Amino acid sequence: MDLSDARWRKSTRSNGGGGACVEVADNLSGVVAVRDSKDPDGPVLAFGPATWQQFVSSVARRYRNSSSSN
Repeated sequence: MDLSDARWRKSTRSNGGGGACVEVADNLSGVVAVRDSKDPDGPVLAFGPATWQQFVSSVARRYRNSSSSN
């Protein structure tokens, strides 16, 4: 997979100390790439856009549900 055009980003809510973060590149055609910010040359997980959107939506729902119950 060619990642030379990937624009990596991480959440503004990520750990400010530089650890425990993932970076996402969602500007590539037909794939969303995810990597460990501490190891940018390491392995990359690749997901189809629909699968990635399902994952993000599921996490957001669970976050909203857990926030509203506190």
